[in-house]
Amino acid sequence: MFKFSLLILCAGFGKRMLELTTNTPKPLIKINNKILLNNTINFFRSIGCNEFFINTHYLNEEIEKHVNKNFNNINLNLIYEPSILGTGGGIKNIFNYTDNKKICVVNSDIFWKPENKLDINNFLKNFHEIRYCKILLSKNDNFYGLKKTKGDFNITNDNISNWTEGNELNFYSGFQIVSKNIFENTKSHFPMNDVWKDLIDAQSLKGGFMHSNLFHIGDKNSIDIL
Repeated sequence: MFKFSLLILCAGFGKRMLELTTNTPKPLIKINNKILLNNTINFFRSIGCNEFFINTHYLNEEIEKHVNKNFNNINLNLIYEPSILGTGGGIKNIFNYTDNKKICVVNSDIFWKPENKLDINNFLKNFHEIRYCKILLSKNDNFYGLKKTKGDFNITNDNISNWTEGNELNFYSGFQIVSKNIFENTKSHFPMNDVWKDLIDAQSLKGGFMHSNLFHIGDKNSIDIL
C-alpha cells in the first residue's frame, strides 16, 4: 500500500452552512451519523495515509479538542493560522512543517465513501512523477451536492484548461497532489485558484477523472444528498 501525507483544509468559516456553523466548525458537522472530519481521516487512513496535517482558524479550539479526544493515536498535526491564509497560503504554509516535497491535499467538505477508494488509489499511482500539481475532477453525472451551472475545468489528455461554455460540466473533487515548488514566487495569503491559473497559463496543471459518485457537502441543502 502506497504511503502518503495528507493536508485536510479546515480553516474556513463554512458560511454557506448558515446557522449550522455558528458554534460548530464545518468539519465537525455530522452527515449520515458520521462527522465529516472523522469520515475523511478514516477514509484516507484505510488507503495508506500515515501522516495527517489539519490547518485551522475558525473555531480552532473545537477542532483541536475533537482531534485530541478521537485521534491521539495517529500521526496527526494541527496547524493553527492566527490570520487565515486562504487555500493556497494554507497549503504553502504546511511545507514549513514537513520535509516532504509533495503532499496530498483534500477539502474537508467531501463525504468519502468506500466506492471512492479505487479512484483515489488510481490517481495516486503516478504521485512521484507529478512536477507541479494534479487535480482530481468529477463529471456532472457523478457529482452530488453543491455545484454550479458552469464547470470548473476542461481536461484534454490529462492537461487542465479553463472551462468554456458548451463543454461538459466537470467539477473539482476537492482532492489534489501539490508540489512545493509551485509556491516559490507566491505571497503568504492567497487562494489556490491563483496558482492553478498560473499553471494553466503555463500548460502545467494536470488532472484526472474519478468514476465513482462524489458527495460535496458545500451548503446546508447538501446535507440531504446521501
